[in-house]
Amino acid sequence: MNITESIILALESIVANKTRAALTMLGIIIGVGAVICMLALASGAKESMMSSIQSMGTNNLTIMSGQSRNGGVRGGMGSMQSLTLSDVEALRKASAIGKLAPQVQTSAQVKYANNNTNTSIYGTTPEYADIRNYTVEKGRFIRDNDVKGIKKVAVIGPTTAETLFGEMTPVGKTISIKGIKFEVVGLLKSKGSSGFMNQDDIIIIPLTTAMRRLMGTKYLGNINVQATDMSKMNTAEAQINKILRKEHKIKNPEDDDFRIFNQNEIMEMANQTSQTFTLLLGGIACVSLLVGGIGVMNIMLVSVTERTKEIGIRKALGAKNSNIQSQFLIESLMLSIVGGIIGIIFGVGVSQIMSALSTFTASVSVWSILMSFGFSCMVGIFFGYYPAKKASQLDPIECLRYE
Repeated sequence: MNITESIILALESIVANKTRAALTMLGIIIGVGAVICMLALASGAKESMMSSIQSMGTNNLTIMSGQSRNGGVRGGMGSMQSLTLSDVEALRKASAIGKLAPQVQTSAQVKYANNNTNTSIYGTTPEYADIRNYTVEKGRFIRDNDVKGIKKVAVIGPTTAETLFGEMTPVGKTISIKGIKFEVVGLLKSKGSSGFMNQDDIIIIPLTTAMRRLMGTKYLGNINVQATDMSKMNTAEAQINKILRKEHKIKNPEDDDFRIFNQNEIMEMANQTSQTFTLLLGGIACVSLLVGGIGVMNIMLVSVTERTKEIGIRKALGAKNSNIQSQFLIESLMLSIVGGIIGIIFGVGVSQIMSALSTFTASVSVWSILMSFGFSCMVGIFFGYYPAKKASQLDPIECLRYE
């Protein structure tokens, strides 16, 4: 008996027992579909996370004030007032730094006519738009003369604009922040949410206006830095450490009153987290495939028992043990192959539905399809081997006596 005949016999056996074959393949279908869905969701979540990080700008480092200490108790990050405008001027000398944007931040009630909202107010400089990858949809961004003239102008995010103005164009309108009138000169293009932060629900005003008129402070909340190139991120970080320690007269690095956040480190951490998440989801899905494989083995053992007399007749007619073994092994493999193909269709379909219902796009990759299908075939061979081996070792005389 050649391989073609074995495949034909396997298909005939599956067709002859449609209900049993369908129930047997159900475990494989669910397992393959689950693997594809889980990996697609994990991949989509990773792409969404990386996109959110990259939307905040590229080649970026953020310098924040350190943690204050009171009686040995540490405050939150940024609770120490240590960064000043003189630090910004000193940092401009660093060769690996391309752009700098000092920043202060507060939350305040903003009003327009009868509408009001509580939102984040950023005081910064014109370089902030390039560093943080903001684009103006209407009007303009803040300018150098706005900062130098301590002007009361504002650029607002689309979410804030919708809350305050509805369908009206905000540019040219006057809003009130903590009772101070500001002219809206620009509307930002939407960037969406990033973690717990909505990048569209903000108002940006000149740094000097925020520090002197709104907050009454001479200290900065943080300094946004853009390295000249991605490859110089670590060099820029080293230069920042050296310059700020000199400015703040710090000899021991453990006494640093500032903290640097490197975007590369954040992306690497996010990537490691997503990989762990992918392995976890993939592992859970593979368990369902193994359960499906146990179902295949169970049904194949039943099939061997039912076809005991048939096995005896074939052996009496000259069939070798290898022929019997290959016949049942191919039948098990065919169940897994057919189940795997249906599972792929099921998994891709469910992934598309989940993608439509979720906030990110589930990304189905070719390798996840090939991996899940290959794994289903391996399951068919692994769990079909024992029943096939058992069938091949049956005594032909005992088989012919079997009722």
